[in-house]
Amino acid sequence: MKLFKLLSVGAFMLGAVTIASAQDEATNENSMDISFGVKGGFNFATVDGDNIESANARTNFHVGAFVEFPVADIFSLQVEALYSGQGAEYSPNSPLMSETGEILAEAGTYNTELQLDYINVPVLAKFYIFEGFSLEAGPQFSFLLNDEFDSKPTDGGGDVPSPFRKTANTFEFGMAGGLTFQTNMGFFATARYIRGLSDIADDVELNNAVFQVGVGYKF
Repeated sequence: MKLFKLLSVGAFMLGAVTIASAQDEATNENSMDISFGVKGGFNFATVDGDNIESANARTNFHVGAFVEFPVADIFSLQVEALYSGQGAEYSPNSPLMSETGEILAEAGTYNTELQLDYINVPVLAKFYIFEGFSLEAGPQFSFLLNDEFDSKPTDGGGDVPSPFRKTANTFEFGMAGGLTFQTNMGFFATARYIRGLSDIADDVELNNAVFQVGVGYKF
């Protein structure tokens, strides 16, 4: 009877170890699966460099999707495609003129938005520091969709072509870095800083700088 009990306990322990091992393997396999997700949030964007006066942040948004390729338990590559409203807000040092030459607002008394809208494709190395928390960094490739000035950013109707229209660079290279906290349900919050390394136009030395905060869901 004692031998039977020992054999029974041994069989039970062996079965438990086998089941636990199978669960761990399943978890590891799942953690190494390619995953997809969607994300969106706010942009606080500006530009810095020459030929722009008193640039302030333009508040806009970003939205898009991503795919994550696990490489190891704590490391993966994440590729995103995002629409991103960027640019800056500033007070020009010249008056706002109507089409007939009438002065609508004196210099320094009105705000104008430089609106630069991109499709951003960041390719990020993602490091999981601990469960649910990751740091990411990598290059970003941006493709210009639209550039214009808006002298009535809160009222509408003030859009005019930007002075960079003929020289604007349709491609921008930059770097992105940030952090993400994800729940077990797949929902996450993220914060990121993006810095353009190439000029927004051929005839100016201006670079994009964007701080992003957002939320998303990973399937």
